Amino acid sequence: MSVLLAILSALAGNKTIMAIFAALVGGIGLYVAGGVSRARKDAARQAAEKLTAAEDRLEMDREASDAERAARGLPDEAARREAMRWARR
Repeated sequence: MSVLLAILSALAGNKTIMAIFAALVGGIGLYVAGGVSRARKDAARQAAEKLTAAEDRLEMDREASDAERAARGLPDEAARREAMRWARR
């Protein structure tokens, strides 16, 4: 046990070894921080895509509802033409 403590204290007293150790710890810390940052950016991008898709669906539903309201008062042939126009989109 005392031999291990002697080796560790000798390593801790060596400035070169401590500088290398600090650089390794710093590099690992930057790598981990970069991974966390990438994960957050990816989550934010996915949330933005989901929001855009939901807004698009809502707008399409509104347009379809407007077309349905307009078609209610139309005669059969005019309603059929309107439905064909929307079916082609």
